[in-house]
Amino acid sequence: MPHELTADQRATLCAVCDTVVPSLPRDRDPHGLWGRSASDVGADEAVAQQIAALPEELAAGLGQLLDALAAQGFAQASQLSREQLLRNLALASADAAGGVAALTSLTLFFAYGLPDAAGRNPNWPAFGYAGPASAPPQDERRLVPLVPDGDTTLEADVVVVGSGAGGGVIAGRLAARGLRVVVLEAGGAYEEPDFCQLELWAYQHLFYRGGPTPTADQNVSVQAGSCLGGGTVINWTNCLRTKPWVREQWARDFGLSDVATPAFDAHMDAVWARLGVNPDCSDLNGPQERMRAGAEALGWSFRRTDRNADPARYDAVSAGYMGFGDQSGSKQSTAKTYLADAAAHGARILCRTRAARVLVEDGRAAGVAAAYADPETGASAAVTVRAPQVVVACGALESPALLLRTGIGGDAVGRHLRLHPCTATFGLYQDDQRAWWGPPHAGLVDEWANATGDGYGFLIEGAQYTTAVAASAIPFTSAADHKAAMEGFSHAATFIGLLRDQGGGRVTIDADGEAVHTYDLEAEPRDVALTRRALDAQVRCHEAAGAHTIHTMAEGLPTWRRGDDLEAYIARIQRIPLRAGGMRLFTAHQMGTCRMGADPATSVANPDGELHDTPGVWIGDASAFPTPSGTNPMITIMALAHRTADRIAAAAGAAAPAADTLTPA
Repeated sequence: MPHELTADQRATLCAVCDTVVPSLPRDRDPHGLWGRSASDVGADEAVAQQIAALPEELAAGLGQLLDALAAQGFAQASQLSREQLLRNLALASADAAGGVAALTSLTLFFAYGLPDAAGRNPNWPAFGYAGPASAPPQDERRLVPLVPDGDTTLEADVVVVGSGAGGGVIAGRLAARGLRVVVLEAGGAYEEPDFCQLELWAYQHLFYRGGPTPTADQNVSVQAGSCLGGGTVINWTNCLRTKPWVREQWARDFGLSDVATPAFDAHMDAVWARLGVNPDCSDLNGPQERMRAGAEALGWSFRRTDRNADPARYDAVSAGYMGFGDQSGSKQSTAKTYLADAAAHGARILCRTRAARVLVEDGRAAGVAAAYADPETGASAAVTVRAPQVVVACGALESPALLLRTGIGGDAVGRHLRLHPCTATFGLYQDDQRAWWGPPHAGLVDEWANATGDGYGFLIEGAQYTTAVAASAIPFTSAADHKAAMEGFSHAATFIGLLRDQGGGRVTIDADGEAVHTYDLEAEPRDVALTRRALDAQVRCHEAAGAHTIHTMAEGLPTWRRGDDLEAYIARIQRIPLRAGGMRLFTAHQMGTCRMGADPATSVANPDGELHDTPGVWIGDASAFPTPSGTNPMITIMALAHRTADRIAAAAGAAAPAADTLTPA
């Protein structure tokens, strides 16, 4: 049951929200940004609803925190005293600090991201952001999932759990080779008619756990897809081939010998062609133009990226919203390519169907036990798929959880979680950057992709324009400082430093079988050193591009202004701890938790992708990566899945392979 706050707790919550985003006097306030409080836009109500949806223990803890503030006369205190009371409470304990941070972050998230009935937030005009550019098209839906009518048992040759970059490719390839395929997707099915270009809607419907969510140790904010098509529906369509040094490492150290040969090139080429990857839809928005200018001034390597976008449908304005679902239909996600191929060849696709465990009989795969639940209708059913081949492709956060619930895969399950952890900086420039226009990521600096000489380094990339996530990610020092940062948001360009990590985290499960993720970047000194180099490079790139102010996304929001000592600033931010309470870390790439390799002691699956200890169970997503790709991983995931599909087909006695199907979009 939802945990409802008491009337007194609701009143204190409203006071907290209006402390984080208060109404402050300002002589010049053309858009009302300074005078508008959190409660003026309904943020307090939205935060209360979020608390009600939390697990009972967490919701009760936040209620106790509100009671503690009320006992100190919080609602009656001045603005400055309220801010001090929040700081004091955060010092009381780690739990109290987490509670204050959660209330602060949620308030900022909704104050700047919550749309009104017309689909607009009154703060957006201050950023030069108009919100949704167009209404969703009323196109015909292409994929119609199977809806169980009561408890259901299906028979198949292959059941694929997950429909993203890996699962979608495998489903399409195996169905085209004549195998009976069933796809199970935990999320819902959404297409262009659903994509309203709203950030909060996207998090609620397309993202894992409802949007950015912290690791259990609070060190990293995680984003991942959870819908039909998975991450390919919400990603930024960067198509980067697997680096030679990564392929050589996987062949040399993990037994994937063919990955370092032209055979793997053929898999990448096939995926490249099926997605229609091209260089013609890579317009640079303001932040990426600043990145290019900074790189050129410093003599660094900058390159435009190829993208899986259909030029006939591409629209630069619509592309700015692609992280919320691509309304134009240009993005060639698995839903529009390989899953469409699978459906055309008779595959059955079930959405809202979460796999509970893999069925194992006589030591080998026998199918999947799952549960269907539709939150809109309330319908539910037990779903059993009987199949001798099971593909686990739930993503690197959930694939290990499925194996752990089943009790298969060996000791390496859940270990070696790699995240490509990102730091972020944003520079303020003289002109409006129009960061909401164009592809979020059409260019990058790859000067240090192999910074160490042995395949490890970092990229400097751009980021999707958001208001809710951006506001909540900007560290809160005071209400006035945060409003000032948001006031300059239209002139901001965000750079991220994406690390190819050598250390790793872990995925375990709790008492209810739910995935628990932990990650400590500071446990690996080499990652610390490269992250500090990435921060150095981001700052220098902003300065060379002409930024007059640079902020680092870290506690206290360290700031450099032109005329300050740049070297001293870089040295200062490099001393910030790379964990909760210090640097803000983000990830959109999760890999390695069911990795492939020749040694069962250190890997889950063999070099073909089949579990060492359970024949017939295959790993088909980024969790199979022996080490991180060091680039946006979609093409590597798909090429590896294309390769794994051939192994599964051979094991299942399928027909000879054919070229990838080209199902009309």
